[in-house]
Amino acid sequence: MTKDAGLTFRPGMAMPAREPLDMPVQRLRKAPAGVRFDAIDSRVAIARLITFVGAILLLGYGIEEMIEVVSPGGITILEWIMTGLFAITFGWIAMAATTALAGALMPPRRVSRELPPEGLKSRTALVMPVYHEDPIRTTATLRTMAEDIAAKGVAHAFEIVILSDSTDPDSWIRETIAVGRLAEQLSGVMPVWYRRRWFNTAKKAGNIKDFVEQWGGRYDHMLVLDADSLMTAETLIALAAGMEADPRLGILQTVPALAGGTSVFARMQQFAGRIHGPIVARGLASWSGSDGNYWGHNAIIRTAAFAACCGLPELPGRKPFGGPIMSHDFVEAALMRRAGWRVEMANDLFGSWEESPPSLIDVAVRDRRWAQGNLQHASVIPTRGFVWASRMHFITGIMSYLASPLWLALIIAGLSLSAQAQFIRPEYFSSNFQLFPTWPSFDSARMIRLFMLTMLVLFLPKIFGMVRAMFHRDLRRAAGGPIGLVVSVLVEIILSALYAPVMMLVHTRHVIDILAGRDSGWSAQRRNAQTGWGEAWFHHRWHTLFGVFLMLVCVLLTPAILAWLSPVLLGLIFSIPLSLISGSSRLGGAMRRLTLLRIPEEAFPDAIFARREELEAEAPPLPVDAIAAIATDETSRNLHFERSTPAPPRKRGEPEADYLTAAEKIREGNDLEEVLGWLHRKERLHIASSRILVEQLSALPRDGRSHNATAGEALPHPVSPAPSAEIGPSSVVTAAQA
Repeated sequence: MTKDAGLTFRPGMAMPAREPLDMPVQRLRKAPAGVRFDAIDSRVAIARLITFVGAILLLGYGIEEMIEVVSPGGITILEWIMTGLFAITFGWIAMAATTALAGALMPPRRVSRELPPEGLKSRTALVMPVYHEDPIRTTATLRTMAEDIAAKGVAHAFEIVILSDSTDPDSWIRETIAVGRLAEQLSGVMPVWYRRRWFNTAKKAGNIKDFVEQWGGRYDHMLVLDADSLMTAETLIALAAGMEADPRLGILQTVPALAGGTSVFARMQQFAGRIHGPIVARGLASWSGSDGNYWGHNAIIRTAAFAACCGLPELPGRKPFGGPIMSHDFVEAALMRRAGWRVEMANDLFGSWEESPPSLIDVAVRDRRWAQGNLQHASVIPTRGFVWASRMHFITGIMSYLASPLWLALIIAGLSLSAQAQFIRPEYFSSNFQLFPTWPSFDSARMIRLFMLTMLVLFLPKIFGMVRAMFHRDLRRAAGGPIGLVVSVLVEIILSALYAPVMMLVHTRHVIDILAGRDSGWSAQRRNAQTGWGEAWFHHRWHTLFGVFLMLVCVLLTPAILAWLSPVLLGLIFSIPLSLISGSSRLGGAMRRLTLLRIPEEAFPDAIFARREELEAEAPPLPVDAIAAIATDETSRNLHFERSTPAPPRKRGEPEADYLTAAEKIREGNDLEEVLGWLHRKERLHIASSRILVEQLSALPRDGRSHNATAGEALPHPVSPAPSAEIGPSSVVTAAQA
């Protein structure tokens, strides 16, 4: 679909004219009729053989060896339990290893980086949903990307769309001021649209749905960004050109690299992602083929296809498995594929980045929400019409969180066997017809061989990644040469090993909370934060105590068990200082100066990073008390109300109490400072949505004198928003508030 490139955008416009798309709710119990899929590519078939047959063979060998380890003298019930737990956890790491093997052996998917001779004919929305993010950072990112696109001569093919779900009035006002400035800066370059929902129904998925239903018809594609995303114009153009070249391509997902973090934990994640991440991503892309996945950001989507087949239903039953679908991206990819559209990974496009959470605590908070969404996918797996690869993506996501309680259960089973051998008198003759006693025993030599095999399988992706990095000039130089690369890999392995047992307990707690029906809620993600002693103690005190308890158990059993579990015990016992270290930017900076865990984006920064930092540094500060700012500064007031979302019209006979209360407080206040001290969040929201109330707030004295005592006539009494027959879920109301 070719769009007219002519635009009626001007800086003061909030959103373009509506061009709605119908987005019907999909039926999960009935597959769409008449869908045909292409034959599987031979390279995809080979990659699937390497990945899945290889994992099955590894798992079979591992199970056989484990049975041989515990079989001398017969296998007890507890030994069977431990064998079963080992099989599940070993199968999980075997799948990761064979995926990396496929990535090492299979060539990457090739996406053309060349701009078509006729240029881009489509229109793509750069969609950034935000929820209490830093507007200076997000607008600097979007301006950087827009300037990069304009330098390539294709700015006509892109528009910026910021979709806010922020509920804090000060955050909302700061957003509108920052977006207003951005629109002025990009005037004549690229349109900048902004919409804030009054009700953030269904969270991010609902935010995107609202946009598609109202304005989706305007765009051929939407490229969804997170607040911490950054992409080069070359990559953006390649994605749009790829969609134009393949009319059956529904989603094209990039593999975002982690960059921009300064803390120890962020640097560890960034380095690991750059060393072995590409190998695993290539393996995943190779066996997924056209049955790929969508990760919710840094991906381009065919808008009409998304509207037609990605309307999410509410799942039946109670939470955690019922209710609104939380991790919507996996489900949307599966629904898109079910309808016959191709979903692929552009794993050879490298100009795509995101940021890591800055600390161990921030990862734990984020993973609570992700864990609930992934476990909920257990209710979606049986959906009719899904290809088996989509079901595998769901299973992989579920196992990424279930692996932790299974690992903990395996440790407990091993300790229980040791305790049984140490303290409990064995039942030598468990059968009336047994001629020889059952002795609790293990094949120690075979156990050591199995342990070594497990470590090899576990570290195989890292080994492949390090070998690849040795032949990658920028990766090798960034790490300080071959020796520096090996040292950094060892540091990353040590840190990962120490943090892993803490995350094991964190994820186990998440799973227990979810199964108990406790909801994760929705909180803004911290992008930059230092961890303090009090916060670390609050989050990790039980991890430390559990580590001390395990150590005492091991001491009572045998020193050998203490040695085997020493990495787990060290991580748990020292979880508080390790958490402090994880969020330290000071220590992270020292590591950078020593070239430890350094990535190419730090050693040889792309110009796009420097430009974003420059724009962020030179941006005028935004007000802390934003209500006071729009009351006292006319420029800020105008910028805000050009994009302000009016409160939804009330129903007849149902006056808006918060609006009326805010109006009365303004009438009774002696000065601006007094009224601002009286207002609570909902009242501030209504003031931020009403120019009349803001102007009345602006008229208040600022010197402490009572305007009511000196005024010759009473102020007009504002009314609540005009009544309407109904209040729709959309927050965009065309009528101005009275």
